[in-house]
Amino acid sequence: MKFTPPIFVAVASNITPDRETGIGTWSDDEIKRALIEGMRPDHGPLAGAPLAAIMPANFYKGILPADLDAIVVYLRSVKPVRNQVADPEYKAPVKRQPYPDAERGFADASFSDPVAHGKYLAAIGHCMECHAAWSRGVSDFTNGLGRGGRPFAPTDVLGFGPNWQGAIAPNITSDPTAGIGAWTDDEVAHAITKGIGRDGHQLKPPMAYSFYAGLADGDVRDIVAYLRALPPLQ
Repeated sequence: MKFTPPIFVAVASNITPDRETGIGTWSDDEIKRALIEGMRPDHGPLAGAPLAAIMPANFYKGILPADLDAIVVYLRSVKPVRNQVADPEYKAPVKRQPYPDAERGFADASFSDPVAHGKYLAAIGHCMECHAAWSRGVSDFTNGLGRGGRPFAPTDVLGFGPNWQGAIAPNITSDPTAGIGAWTDDEVAHAITKGIGRDGHQLKPPMAYSFYAGLADGDVRDIVAYLRALPPLQ
């Protein structure tokens, strides 16, 4: 997939263990650094350069150590594929806006609370990358969580098909009119995992419901509980 917003052009990297075109020469710590800091290793192509801003390292910073370890094990298990992709083109310095929940960190001990666990899952799912209030290229993570409004133009992402006309991230706060406060838990869960809105319409990209489809039922319920806890915003 190719990303072409005004400040950079990037193609999704090869993250298979191929040693020449993928991450086969990266150490475990280097993979983790890429995930949570958005930085490449100090060797190989583009040594020490940041990953493109589309990489949500500001959200992944909150990934717990055990989950980071599991991600690395999974990436090591993927079949190596030789596929050289184009280097990114940066038109401005790479900046990532800190995500407060990830900056504060998470603790396994709190996850008996569905809202706390849902907050963690929503962070590593980088839900608020799209659904926070948006103004002049900046997300309001302090006062606008879930308010939506971020626009996505067809020129920003190449790969969603020729008929994609862009989208605007909706309000997912508990407000009963502007948000999803009037939706049932099952309706919210169906939107997350199936990409179907309350009225039956298909949600548009970049909503990643096809990736969320594999979430365990309990995890989906916890995400719904977290969304219910967001202050209603219009």
